Amino acid sequence: MRKSAPPRYLTTQRVEAFSDGVFAIAITLLILEIRVPQVHTDVTAPGLGWALFRLWPSYFGYVFSFVMIGIYWANHHYIFSLYQESDHYFVLLNVLFLMCISFLPFPTAVLAAYINDAEQRQPAVSLYTFALLLPAMSWTLMWLYASRRHRLMESNLDPTFIARLTRQYCITNLLYSCAFLLSFWFSKLSLIFCVGLSMLYLLPPRRPVYVKGDGAKGPADGVTR
Repeated sequence: MRKSAPPRYLTTQRVEAFSDGVFAIAITLLILEIRVPQVHTDVTAPGLGWALFRLWPSYFGYVFSFVMIGIYWANHHYIFSLYQESDHYFVLLNVLFLMCISFLPFPTAVLAAYINDAEQRQPAVSLYTFALLLPAMSWTLMWLYASRRHRLMESNLDPTFIARLTRQYCITNLLYSCAFLLSFWFSKLSLIFCVGLSMLYLLPPRRPVYVKGDGAKGPADGVTR
């Protein structure tokens, strides 16, 4: 009796290539939310220079969200260097993560529109901090699924290194959750907290550590720190 062929899943290269396309679209949509200001011909009305300055919330939202998506793109490339294969559930978790990334331009536009409105600032900031929490949570779910018992990862990757990254991602979820809760009472402080937290991820990631055949540990060759 002929054995059935094993199921064929997308390679990690194809998953990464598709993800790059979604990142590119999401990061491009951010600039489309900045509208050209309308200047009235009345001489008493503010000029174009003042109208452009008043768009500073849009500039802030654009730059911060651009940096956030850029950080996720860089770390997505880094983490996929640790994955050796994929399966159906891993692909779906990656799609969930990309859905959270592609959602970010909307709360960015809401934040830019209402950050100067004292009455509406709180829900706008809460939405934005929640939008920052979503990709962090889906990223962690994907990592936990792939790293559990080296399910989709290189077998000689050091367990201590995996545990360190797992702890880092879980703490990140906790901190973004705290920022989201804080936004209901101190919206400005919550936003400042998110900016500071995100800046930490501009630092280069840890270099992967592998367990060698003799039991010794060593960093991966040719992997950027």
